[in-house]
Amino acid sequence: MCGRLVVKTLSEEFAEILRMAGIPLPEPRYNVAPTQNVFVVRSAPERPGREVVAMRWGLVPAWCDDLSVGSKMINARSETVTQKPAFRSAFKENRCLIPTDGFYEWQKRGSRKQPFWNRMRDARPF
Repeated sequence: MCGRLVVKTLSEEFAEILRMAGIPLPEPRYNVAPTQNVFVVRSAPERPGREVVAMRWGLVPAWCDDLSVGSKMINARSETVTQKPAFRSAFKENRCLIPTDGFYEWQKRGSRKQPFWNRMRDARPF
């Protein structure tokens, strides 16, 4: 489960990859954490096509009143996403893409956690 994202690719490159004009991306960010705003690509609710909007990273299920739960619900496992109550409806009806250059995974090494950088082999964004 990734806990940090990196977004450093210029908006023109993301626009080309996603075939969308004028994607508004902020300055490069190398340590985007859950609950922070990230730009996402989603279906436009008011018109056909896609749009890029800033959204808070993390899922707060409709039945939950506490926004802090979003910091814990940042990824869903593909094997169980359709079964878990917290993710089931969102997976079916409310998807988005988070353009990123990579992410960090932590592994426990003794008493410490070691971050590992994950990216595409050709260094292009996902």
